[in-house]
Amino acid sequence: MSPQIRSILVNIGAIGIIAGALLAIIYARQSGFGHFPENIVTIDEMYVELPGELRSTASVSATARTSSESAPEGSAIGSANTGIARKTEKTAVAPAQKGRSPTASTTPSETPIEQVDPQNKATVSRIENPYPFPPRPFSQINEETRAALVNIFCAAGKSLKSTSGTGIIIDPRGVILTNAHVAQYILLSGDKRVDLSCAIRSGSPAQSRWIAEILYIPPIWIAEHASEIKLARAMSTGEHDYALLRIVNTTDGSELPENFPYLPVDTREAIGFVDDPVLVASYPAEFLGGIASQFNLFPVSSVTNIKDLLTFEFNTIDVISLGGIIGAQSGSSGGAVANAWGRLIALISTTSEGTTTAQRDLRALTLGYINSDLKKITGADLNEILSSNIELYARFFAENQSPQLMQLLIDNI
Repeated sequence: MSPQIRSILVNIGAIGIIAGALLAIIYARQSGFGHFPENIVTIDEMYVELPGELRSTASVSATARTSSESAPEGSAIGSANTGIARKTEKTAVAPAQKGRSPTASTTPSETPIEQVDPQNKATVSRIENPYPFPPRPFSQINEETRAALVNIFCAAGKSLKSTSGTGIIIDPRGVILTNAHVAQYILLSGDKRVDLSCAIRSGSPAQSRWIAEILYIPPIWIAEHASEIKLARAMSTGEHDYALLRIVNTTDGSELPENFPYLPVDTREAIGFVDDPVLVASYPAEFLGGIASQFNLFPVSSVTNIKDLLTFEFNTIDVISLGGIIGAQSGSSGGAVANAWGRLIALISTTSEGTTTAQRDLRALTLGYINSDLKKITGADLNEILSSNIELYARFFAENQSPQLMQLLIDNI
């Protein structure tokens, strides 16, 4: 081949690469987000635990479990769990260091929490026979969880970086539970002064489907963390780090579904113990490039075991430790932790430091903590909010609290 022909072919190849890049940008502009940022990246939307490991003295004082009753960490989705222990089990709850950072249809018998000593510990007894039906294969739980799992993607202009997080639909009307540090961008997107456009995505890969509004976000979390809005890696224990969103429209103008797929929640405290197998699902994006996180983002699931139980100063199970699984990366914030009966029992919130996911410890807020914290702040627990007129609830929040919270965030941009 002559040098002239080779030179022509090289030039043609270069032109093809440039054309392909231009087409990708054009496609991105038409994807429903309104614009495509010049420097699109997925920032670390998973808050990192404060330096120093959370102390734990958790120990099981009465065990009624055999070796076949817990799924090994990293086991494949689809491995059935047919021997969940149902006898009474007790465990001590360890204190966590404070830092920055439709329900089950039955009411089975519950063993009361035993308050122990003044050293901020409690003995919590497992609920016996928690449901009137047996546990199911995790392959089935995985399908149900992924159907309700969503990716929350916010494309930003120059003042902020684009973000990606996870949420889980917990009500057929389209109520999403996620983290406050993810939902704060949904809140900001409602202010015309901020160049920010958010969409709720679902599927594999994630595709833009819906628009959501804030149903509730704890004002105390915004007040304590507004100054961190532009930090790449903020530090937190996860306290108050939850929020509720409400799907209000579609991105393409089509009709909303009459009912959304959802994962029922279980807000009881003694529902998850150390060594219990759980399914963890999210949309991690830390190790993807900006383009990949927008167009090729897939959900991941893991079956693992609860490693530890932690508390925020009080004698309650507020946080569970899940170990170094694939979901221990940014983008997983707001992901689901479901038990073997298909109930949401915790919400992914933070991770410890580590270069790889195996070196990290993924943490999740229990639904029991979220439920009780909501009650303390608003006077209504999660079940009461979901039983109310959520459209009116969202409107009340938008008119009475959103403007002040938006301003707190804008002051820090």
